Amino acid sequence: MLSGVVLVLGACAPAVSLAQRSDMQDMPGMSMQHEQHAMPPGPRAGQHATPKPAASEEAHEDMDHSGHDMAGTGEATLPPNDHVPPPAPRHVMPAMTRAQMSSLMQMDDAAATGMLLFDRMERARSTSGDYATRWEAEGWLGNPIDRLWLKTEGERGGDGTEGRAEALWSHAWTSFWDAQLGVRQDFGQGPNRQWAAVGVQGLAPYWFETQATFYAGEQGRTAWRLEASYELLFTQRLVLEPRLELNVYGKDDPRRGVSSGLSDMEAGLRLRYEFSRKFAPYVGVNWTRRYGDAQAPGAPRFHARETAWVAGLRWWL
Repeated sequence: MLSGVVLVLGACAPAVSLAQRSDMQDMPGMSMQHEQHAMPPGPRAGQHATPKPAASEEAHEDMDHSGHDMAGTGEATLPPNDHVPPPAPRHVMPAMTRAQMSSLMQMDDAAATGMLLFDRMERARSTSGDYATRWEAEGWLGNPIDRLWLKTEGERGGDGTEGRAEALWSHAWTSFWDAQLGVRQDFGQGPNRQWAAVGVQGLAPYWFETQATFYAGEQGRTAWRLEASYELLFTQRLVLEPRLELNVYGKDDPRRGVSSGLSDMEAGLRLRYEFSRKFAPYVGVNWTRRYGDAQAPGAPRFHARETAWVAGLRWWL
């Protein structure tokens, strides 16, 4: 009896296995491509077969690599360009001294150079109807450390000429500042005055061009002059330049219209257009405040307050 049951179960086992496989294939979402998971027979039942390369790897192997640089040097190939290297030198440079090499290559940083700047050459008309010609010029000769400066400034109007001239030795003691020592001569209306001068000139923080000079003259006269200007660039050619000048004196000099303390103050705005760095016409306005006594005997006539429109040229050589 028992042997008969075992024979019946053994005969039914293949049929049950076949039924289970067909049921799994018919279940939704359970469709599997079992051929992708086929495991070829190995020496042991637990050993897996090595998978085949992916399709992307096979496609990469089929690509044409003939145009690739496979030298393995690690250096990027430079793109072609139109650069033509210069020809090799035909002559070997002979042995030269340092002075000869500097002269040949024009690399002498201590060579003497110079410049002449006409900062203001203008015609002015005041609101009171007076006309005047004004000038301010300066030039220097020397090297980047030591220079000789020549400066002049003045005005010629209906009442005559008034101006000053200076000769200064300048020494650069920092990257942006020069110390100056020299003499000054006042000329024009009233008696001429001579002064010894000492001061500084340079570039203050925020790019303000600054000059500050102390003067000592005969008969115990002293003076101090401060000038500052700034260049505001609207474009590379259109430049607005505000300027301020103060003159302070130690004692009255009525014959030249000078009072002790703050004697005069001048402020201006000039808008210039630089056709080149060396040549620029400009227009502007200038305000002047004088504190001297115009009614003193022998004093030159002047306006205590004056506003003038100006037009002129700025150029340098």
